[in-house]
Amino acid sequence: MKSPLRNRLARTLGVCLFATLSAVGVACGSDRNGDSAKDARDAKNNMSAAKAGVGEVTAATGAAAASTSVRKPVVVFFGTSLTAGYGLDPEQAFPSLIEKKAQAEGLPITAVNAGLSGETTAGAARRIDWVLRTPADLIVIEGGANDALRGLAPDAARANLERVIAAVRQKQPQAGIVLIQMEAPPNFGPAYTRSFRSIYTDIAKKQGIPLLPFLLDGVAGIPRLNQPDGLHPNVAGERIVADNLWRALKPLVARLDRGAKRS
Repeated sequence: MKSPLRNRLARTLGVCLFATLSAVGVACGSDRNGDSAKDARDAKNNMSAAKAGVGEVTAATGAAAASTSVRKPVVVFFGTSLTAGYGLDPEQAFPSLIEKKAQAEGLPITAVNAGLSGETTAGAARRIDWVLRTPADLIVIEGGANDALRGLAPDAARANLERVIAAVRQKQPQAGIVLIQMEAPPNFGPAYTRSFRSIYTDIAKKQGIPLLPFLLDGVAGIPRLNQPDGLHPNVAGERIVADNLWRALKPLVARLDRGAKRS
């Protein structure tokens, strides 16, 4: 994204987000009407269901081993309410939409939605070990939006995201890692916005991992593509998010192992 467009997008996003913070609390569904415990339970339920689905795929593949060795790679989407699909049905969230796109294009995957509303990068660093109980071929990391909206230190967010990546490499060294670019609203000044933006490019370069485009590109700040809170994509907006991510993810998904089954 060229700098003028990125800056205009950040300003638009910032105005939209800042105007709604007092009405909805900390962004990205931080409490969902104060029920953060419910969010955590929902996230665990989603992960448990996903694990069951992975088990079923493995069992079905094993039963058909005599006739085929093809397996479905597992892609874990780890993030905030933007990944969880706040305000949407689970099948309307972008991880599910991407799973459907992959299937339609002959690159079937099992998508695991590990999004949790209101989570900062510090929370992500604490939660990643639990998420990594699910074996994965690719882990897509979306984090930092809540840090930015709270004005938390970019250096802390950087360190937390690197802790997440280190945990993946330690516990699942076979898994690929992808990072999604996030942007900060301009409310804390241009220096903060620049510092926050650089987190992602710096980490991707240092860690040697792909960096996907800004998650809400083409959606942020556009009322018809967002829910009434002005923060989270609606059904139409989520489809655009899924389209954008799939274009960037498709070459990576195409290279995932579909041969020998995991023992």
